Amino acid sequence: MKVAPPPNGEEELTETWTLPSDATLGSSVRKKGIFLEVRARLPTAAKKSLHLAADGLTLRMPIDSGDGFQTTSAVISKALEGIESLPVIPREIEDILAISTTERHRWLKDGRLPSAGTRSVKLRGRARKVTFHVFDPLIVEDVLDRDLVANWREEDAAKARDNRRRAAWKARLIRSPKSAGEAELESESTPDEDSHPKLLGWDEFERDGPLR
Repeated sequence: MKVAPPPNGEEELTETWTLPSDATLGSSVRKKGIFLEVRARLPTAAKKSLHLAADGLTLRMPIDSGDGFQTTSAVISKALEGIESLPVIPREIEDILAISTTERHRWLKDGRLPSAGTRSVKLRGRARKVTFHVFDPLIVEDVLDRDLVANWREEDAAKARDNRRRAAWKARLIRSPKSAGEAELESESTPDEDSHPKLLGWDEFERDGPLR
């Protein structure tokens, strides 16, 4: 945290907080999420004074803001305590791990991405609250460091191939009895000279040949 005096000719107080990599996990989306989380804890009048900077968060207030600057600064500092443990929300984990929404849902469902609980928020323009799963940042960091996403994708690809083979085999089994039945019906409907009684005198006709 650094407090900068107002430059000459400018009536402004500035304070900056650098966000550690353990908190952002290398994600600009996560960084913005921390900014929104901290700003939500500020009084309405002070929300616009907090800005997202290249290296963290910056508070800018007029020099004549009185005790407002110190009060707001204290709230921000308090909000950033232990920020590394702030749960990771869906859009953040997708950016951190470079995964799709479909993959997040699949791996959450089968337990590879364990949920750290749920969170409910009311989005602008919606009457009802939206509930979603959040994730432990330590687990997300472990998945990232061990490159587990690559392994999970290989597992999913192998499973998909197995499923296609099973589906093809099942379809073949379904078709086989039908083909056998059709062949049986065809054999029953095809005339067979040995299956019909011969006409009277037919043996003599075959022996003597046609009439001359």
